[in-house]
Amino acid sequence: MFDYLIVGAGFAGSVLAERLASTCGKSVLLIDRRPHIAGNAYDHYNDDGILVHRYGPHIFHTNSREVFEYLSRFTDWRPYEHHVLASVDGLLLPMPINLDTLNRLYGLNMNSFEAEQFLNSRAEPKEQLKTSEDVIVSKVGRELYNKFFRNYTRKQWAMDPSELDASVTARVPVRTNRDARYFTDTYQAMPLHGFTRMFENMLDHPNIKILLKADYREIAKVISYRNLIYTGRIDEFFDFRFGKLPYRSLEFKHETLNRPVYQPEAVVNYPNEHLYTRVTEFKYLTGQEHPKTSIVYEFPRAEGDPYYPVPRPENYATYKEYQERAAKLSSVHFVGRLATYRYYNMDQVTAQALAQFEKLRKSQRLASVARKAITYAPGADGGARVGGNLPNPSGREDADAA
Repeated sequence: MFDYLIVGAGFAGSVLAERLASTCGKSVLLIDRRPHIAGNAYDHYNDDGILVHRYGPHIFHTNSREVFEYLSRFTDWRPYEHHVLASVDGLLLPMPINLDTLNRLYGLNMNSFEAEQFLNSRAEPKEQLKTSEDVIVSKVGRELYNKFFRNYTRKQWAMDPSELDASVTARVPVRTNRDARYFTDTYQAMPLHGFTRMFENMLDHPNIKILLKADYREIAKVISYRNLIYTGRIDEFFDFRFGKLPYRSLEFKHETLNRPVYQPEAVVNYPNEHLYTRVTEFKYLTGQEHPKTSIVYEFPRAEGDPYYPVPRPENYATYKEYQERAAKLSSVHFVGRLATYRYYNMDQVTAQALAQFEKLRKSQRLASVARKAITYAPGADGGARVGGNLPNPSGREDADAA
């Protein structure tokens, strides 16, 4: 009998497992379909002994002191400020756009005041910023939009920016100084020994049991538990009752090169050429010294692991239907990117999990856990049937007992 079954060993699930086990003394079974913990942040040493991020670059940054101090319990840090270049017109230019980007692209020698005037003269103000195109064109004008953003977005989303919600590019800064940092958060660092080691430390508690390569629906039939924390796809939890929520996926092509350095910065974006969107060189992120270097190419895909929710009104409307159904389940808690159909940075997922823990800790359910076991057994239709008060994850009407 476990107090909590937690589905998904990424940030959301692992943070909640650690908090429930170490702070409240709860027994936790943490499961994941993949053969490893750490979710998309998983890193490992490849065959050449180079530390790489299997699912593309993960760069930690946050303005939250609470989040940074919490994660600092499980790792030391290596200071790191992320820099990105964009390949435009045969040049490698700082991204986000800054003063040096403009001067080098146009062969000018502007100061910050002149750069601001330059951008204002090209910007196309919009009364309402409805689409991603509106956001960028209103900041930098159509020429820079076409050079840096439009084709990159088309590759990434298989849609024109004019078809995407403004949120996709709303946070993209444009600077008129020489600040070339990709992020400006207060805390910017990388786990000294990698993300996986940090997760191992986080989950090193006798109250936490971990089961990998495990499917939730199979495990739920044979394991008894009192509460469920679900960090997977909310549409899958309900058997896609209202349809699949669309995602964009990625294919990663990893290569190790027999040279110490491949490119001048950690990431180079390719908005206008090649089928891939960017190339990452991991040694910049990890600080590892090695005679060889390892890189990864990212190819956006329509199918594959779900990475990016597609931000369109009709998709949020579908999610709302799932959200309303989820709200009826008193013993199931939906946390994380996939469960809330939002793209969160690592610090945002951590903050969400910590907030969810506080809600659980203050609730009567956590203060005095019900004695009655919640047990799953196969139903006549092959789905999961419920004993106790936890509804059927298939979302069928006859199982909604919450």
